[in-house]
Amino acid sequence: MYRFLLTPRWFGITIFVLLAIPFCLFMGSWQLSRFEDRMTESRDAQQSVVTDEREAARPLAELLPVNKATSGKQATATGRYDKQLLVPDRQLDDRQGYYVLTLLRTDGGKALPVVRGWLPGTPDPAKVPAAPKGEVTVTGALQASETPGDNGVSAQGGLPAGQTAAISAASLINLVPYDVYDAWVTLNTGDSGMKAVPATAPADSGLDLKAFQNLGYTGEWFVFAGFVLFMWFRLVRREVEFIRDAELGILPDDDGQRSQEQPQEKASA
Repeated sequence: MYRFLLTPRWFGITIFVLLAIPFCLFMGSWQLSRFEDRMTESRDAQQSVVTDEREAARPLAELLPVNKATSGKQATATGRYDKQLLVPDRQLDDRQGYYVLTLLRTDGGKALPVVRGWLPGTPDPAKVPAAPKGEVTVTGALQASETPGDNGVSAQGGLPAGQTAAISAASLINLVPYDVYDAWVTLNTGDSGMKAVPATAPADSGLDLKAFQNLGYTGEWFVFAGFVLFMWFRLVRREVEFIRDAELGILPDDDGQRSQEQPQEKASA
């Protein structure tokens, strides 16, 4: 009954199934491992933010460029505060407010964006405390430049003078006549009574859309494996039923021919 499986056609189908199922299971397991890795990265990143606050601060130059290893590390820099900007639409403790961003002109000539703190409400320059005068040394968590449209960062344009939507060198270079570091620092203690802005985990290290895409792909590959196996059994069963019908003399062609002959016999009668 099942000798048809040894025919070249069915031999090829079976080989394909035997190769497809392990491949689907492998791809599903790989996608699952990617999801688990992202979960581990997210957990480690959150723990790192807390741990980094306890580490001794290092000079800014030693931590650049910012990457996953240096993001959140304690950095220190010395210079003089210069231009001040407000960053609207920033939440802290479930309240809407804005960041107070001041550019620190370092001895090297470049400016380091420093978030001195957070204030509630809509941006109002009159309510913002003035930056300290003279040479200052700041210490805070190093952060990578923001990308407009990602992680809740506003991408809106046309902001009033003195405001910026994203804290990034690409945005700030158009607002000041000097070079800006491709990084920023949030002070550990809010300046002049403002609330300190907590450091965030590095980009691509959390349970973002990509992580859940990996989880979705895991399910898809396992479903593909089950579907391939199901279709193979379905085709085998269909072939067996066809062979049994043929042994009983029940063939689709015979049924069609009989249905055509019966009207002719009635017409001749």
